[in-house]
Amino acid sequence: MAQSKNTTNFEGLLFQFMDSPDPMLSMLEWLCSRMMEAEVSSKIGADKHEQSQERTSHRCGFRPRRLDTRVGTMYLMVPKVRSGGYIPFFVTERKRSEAALIQVIQEAYVQGVSTRKIEKLAKSLGIEGISRSQVSEMTQGLNEQAEEFRNRPLTSNAYPVLWVDALYEKVRYAGRVVSMAILLVCGVSEEGKREVLAIEPMLEESRESYKQLFEKLKERGLTKPSLIVSDAHKGLVAAIGECFPGASWQRCKVHFMRNVLVHVPHKEKERFAGLLKGIWMTADPATAKQRARDLADQYREKCPKAVETLEEGLEDALTFLAFPKLDARKVSSNNMLERLNKEIRRRTRVVGIFPNPESYLRLVTVYLMEYSEDWSVTRSYLSEESLKSLDNQAA
Repeated sequence: MAQSKNTTNFEGLLFQFMDSPDPMLSMLEWLCSRMMEAEVSSKIGADKHEQSQERTSHRCGFRPRRLDTRVGTMYLMVPKVRSGGYIPFFVTERKRSEAALIQVIQEAYVQGVSTRKIEKLAKSLGIEGISRSQVSEMTQGLNEQAEEFRNRPLTSNAYPVLWVDALYEKVRYAGRVVSMAILLVCGVSEEGKREVLAIEPMLEESRESYKQLFEKLKERGLTKPSLIVSDAHKGLVAAIGECFPGASWQRCKVHFMRNVLVHVPHKEKERFAGLLKGIWMTADPATAKQRARDLADQYREKCPKAVETLEEGLEDALTFLAFPKLDARKVSSNNMLERLNKEIRRRTRVVGIFPNPESYLRLVTVYLMEYSEDWSVTRSYLSEESLKSLDNQAA
């Protein structure tokens, strides 16, 4: 009889879900709610409204929490616990980056950041009443995961195209606040899939720091790329030439245009910029260079420094035209990394000043781990056929 009653109740639930606009999402939301109640009851040692001598804390309402899943987005009412706090296990398992954010809060407290700022930061993340023991439990193994990702052997030794850039944030270091760089390298495998290849912290961008970055990549299995895209930082360019002799270097056209336009008077900037963009709106190197010469002839007297900058850097900014099979929009600039950095900054600005370099590196790494996982299941960034053309050119 009991089994028959349970079956009837279950069938009633199924019919209830079937009447909802999204039955699968409703079932998942119901299951998550039941799991949270069971987990909270176990955590505090008592069910809802139960009198128990083993009780260690009490419920104190709920807080809304958005959860994005592959089935869809749902809004859970997460139980709040009076002391110790509570975050569902399926949230912490799914979001390493959230665990990293919480650890940043904890470390900020340890490093002496004001309580008011920490509380404001925690509330902005939808977190209240976080205990040290809970933070330790949530972030157990997080450092190990980040280090393993940063030092993993490269599964595909050949990455024909690399993008290199640096991300800066304010970090407390040696008793003062400094601007610290994390050097990023992304690449595409021979199958055209994007991967995050390197995440290295450095106090400054220099030839030596970039050389260390590239040598470490080679130790992990990277072979010589065909094309490297970056800005024109002198130390970076020198390190590319030293570590990857024979590889082509593409100067990011977006950074290059900014470098040129900074020397153009405001009243001339719009027209000059239009003519400047036209240089890259062709697949023919001869046409691009002719457009550059025409622009230089028009503005040599009005904007001599802009013309000088254009002429000095033009060849490096047109390198991508030597690879006509590749998607010019993706290999002529560092926009892919710029967008990635923008997304990371959107998430890290809530922290403000990181309490130490370790928390900065950990947080950026776990975000990039999630991006790398997403890239592995999306379509190719560059076509496999276009990348094979690089081998033919090298031959």
